[in-house]
Amino acid sequence: MCIGNKYSPFFLFLILLLSSCVTTRQVNYMQKPAGNIPSYADTVMFTDYSVQKGDRLYIRVYSTNEETNAYFNSGMDATTLVRMMNTTNSTTTSMELYTYLVDDNGEITYPMIGNVYVRGLDSRQIKEQLEDRLAEVVSDISVEVKIINRTFSVIGAKYTGKYVIPKEKLTIFEALAMAGDISTYGDRSKVRIIRETDSGTTVKMFDVRSEDIINSEFYYIEPNDVIYVQAMDRQIFGATSLASVISITASTVSFGIFLYAFIDDYIVQPVKNR
Repeated sequence: MCIGNKYSPFFLFLILLLSSCVTTRQVNYMQKPAGNIPSYADTVMFTDYSVQKGDRLYIRVYSTNEETNAYFNSGMDATTLVRMMNTTNSTTTSMELYTYLVDDNGEITYPMIGNVYVRGLDSRQIKEQLEDRLAEVVSDISVEVKIINRTFSVIGAKYTGKYVIPKEKLTIFEALAMAGDISTYGDRSKVRIIRETDSGTTVKMFDVRSEDIINSEFYYIEPNDVIYVQAMDRQIFGATSLASVISITASTVSFGIFLYAFIDDYIVQPVKNR
């Protein structure tokens, strides 16, 4: 057997291993656009979320009159409610007890004033409407409104799941961090956001490695977004650095030479000598 044929499988293996190596350029964030790292136009935008049917609102009335406060308010503040939703299994019960559901007609039913149409309004507009309606029956009040059940989902990150949006503005990096970040073999160049809009479902794909992402329309997460991270097209041996490539290659070649010598000495040659 010639030397080329003898070692050709190992050279083929080496080429295959090198082609599957994951480089830092494939996994690092905040890279300057160049080569296969795209640039994005300055389209960053953030608009206040408009309430939709099925949403739940936390509403708290503030007054100098303690009887008014006791009548309208539960004993739980919004911060405590959100924390409990994130850390316990009583999410549904908590929301039903301390929040107001936006029904199919886009309304909530509030004490003393009845039905209030809130669909399509943001929290500030709902606050103003409630204060105007309540001013007709009580005096000297202000109202706090928070949308409680705002969530997003992540598929393909370290921790696939559904997460509560903890603050008004949540970025793509913060969302991925909540899900344990993208794994080494997740394709950061083809991250997708599935988003429900008034005109239907849209799918937006972008490269989260690009530094320009912070100025783009992809930077902020919206309620009910689904972030999908697919696996890299080439993921074979899991080599993530040159050192691991050399180590794996050396071990494989050594074992291959040993195996070849063993077969040649104890199987091939005895057969030839018979």
